[in-house]
Amino acid sequence: MSEVEMSVEKHVFEADVARLLHLMVHSVYSDKNIFLRELISNAADACEKLRYEAIVAPELLGNDPAPRITLTLDEEKARLIVEDNGIGMSRDELVESLGTIARSGTRAFMERIEAAQGKEGAQLIGQFGVGFYSAFMVADNVDVVSRRAGSDKAWHWASDGKGSYTVSAVELADAPARGTRITLHLMDDAKTYTSRWTVERIVKDQSGHVPVPISIVEKPGDEPAQVADGTALWTKQKSEISRSDYADFYRSVAGQYDEPAVTVHFRAEGRHEYTALAFVPGSKPFDLFDPDRKGRMKLYVKRVFITDEAELLPRYLRFVRGLIDTADLPLNVSREMIQESPLLASIRKGLTSRVLTSIEKLAESEPETFAKVWEDFGSVIKEGIYEDFERRGQLIARSRFRTTASDDKPRALGDYVKDMKDGQTAIYYLAGANLAQLKASPQLEGFRARGIEVLLLTDPVDSFWVTSAPDFEGKPFKSITQGAADLAGIAKQEADGTTSAETNQTVAEFVTFAKAALGNAVSDVRTSERLTESAVCLVAPEHGPDRQLEKMLQGAGRIDSAAKPIPEINPGHALITAIAACPAEDEAFREDAVKLLLDQARVLDGDKPEDPRAFAERLSRVFTRALKS
Repeated sequence: MSEVEMSVEKHVFEADVARLLHLMVHSVYSDKNIFLRELISNAADACEKLRYEAIVAPELLGNDPAPRITLTLDEEKARLIVEDNGIGMSRDELVESLGTIARSGTRAFMERIEAAQGKEGAQLIGQFGVGFYSAFMVADNVDVVSRRAGSDKAWHWASDGKGSYTVSAVELADAPARGTRITLHLMDDAKTYTSRWTVERIVKDQSGHVPVPISIVEKPGDEPAQVADGTALWTKQKSEISRSDYADFYRSVAGQYDEPAVTVHFRAEGRHEYTALAFVPGSKPFDLFDPDRKGRMKLYVKRVFITDEAELLPRYLRFVRGLIDTADLPLNVSREMIQESPLLASIRKGLTSRVLTSIEKLAESEPETFAKVWEDFGSVIKEGIYEDFERRGQLIARSRFRTTASDDKPRALGDYVKDMKDGQTAIYYLAGANLAQLKASPQLEGFRARGIEVLLLTDPVDSFWVTSAPDFEGKPFKSITQGAADLAGIAKQEADGTTSAETNQTVAEFVTFAKAALGNAVSDVRTSERLTESAVCLVAPEHGPDRQLEKMLQGAGRIDSAAKPIPEINPGHALITAIAACPAEDEAFREDAVKLLLDQARVLDGDKPEDPRAFAERLSRVFTRALKS
């Protein structure tokens, strides 16, 4: 038995890969063509990696310096072969790359893709580094033969996609001189992928602008015919590029399957020269809020791919996909040099400004498209209000917010300020996790009665940026769950009944009693300008975080305990006047009633009673008293 024959190893896929392969084999997508785009994209990346490594080790190119991708069609044996002369893979790299899924968020991805249908499912494939496995949508067996550039060993990986794979050494005569050859043994219903017309159409539609030439061999032994010249799209003049060309390139560089909402293509000249081609996706990437997710902008130097880890945009624009190509950096630039380079700082500033300006223009020229962009990425863009002091004004002016007057259609702050009431001095907001719950908040009642618009903020970042953005057009931001309401100077739209001096005095005495009864559980008790329908609500003290921010900080362990709340009671509410009118000798009942009011306010605020057992006992005593009377 030869050394090559003895080297066969059998491996079991990791659990997540096995589950993914099952989905690939048994799920039905409306467009299985996605597999070819993914394999070509991987091949192009391999060629780019070789170009990069050849900067310091030119001998890796040997006598074959030109990168290429070749698709061989074999109708007789029902095979499709995708071959590149890129960097190739060693034995360990084959196991690591094709036996595991390294990216985070895989479990959530699995749950999403199981439920996905049609194009959405295809779109998800490219988002988690699982593009290779899409081959099992059309093939019942896949063979991979790879030889790393500069190595004297070649390796064969094979699997039927049913839970295991083998890795074995292979004779050099049966392997590419370098690079990777993927042979797909096509299923009966996928034999159309041996048709020259079908494959060429897919290549031109989806991969026509990858920076590596692509050729098709119509049957084994034929001469290859080039179907894509590998010309970098970003080097062309904008007038030479059609909208479909941009969309095609966007899909190949972004791993998306939709249309870009915004395309930004420009060449910067002067002190620093570079070309930028960036896209705002037309739909939300699934891993947008993955904490380990980095930006997806690629850095090229003289069309040589360098890295996709350079911070070319701030984190709040991490959804933007595309690339930067410059001739002003050395090809052997180190990662440390990239982070410290003044050129990269200049590129970051220029690209950020162009992207934001393009989004602003979209808001003016295509408001419906902008509304979709804001729905998908507004919660991320608002992170910039908190993080980017230089552009804070620009970002907040273009932000959109749901309000009590917007009928769920987000509004700009400029429109809010124009509609402010006479005597209104602040931009009021209410923050929380759920829009329906916010709309039902008792704290809104006094504002609604006066026709005052209130921002309804449901994104976690909202609670932070409102504390760092001091004002908008001279109007400060004020939470309606914090401090005094300051509504006395604004008239109600409809006059309500007034209470007598005697009733006011009785309620004032009840407030004094409530303060004593609640003791250290609260920081104060007072009558409310906010309430018109509810009996009670909670607010935070004037200084410190508002109610929602306080909950978030406490939940994240940033503060040990919350500040003592302030219960505000509605002096005109029938329940309050009835409790206040109870005789002084009925002190036990009054004390139970006061503490139940505090728990009621907590429930209205989305919290639980502080002591559920004591709450139940008080409620039982109040019910018993009511039934006896």
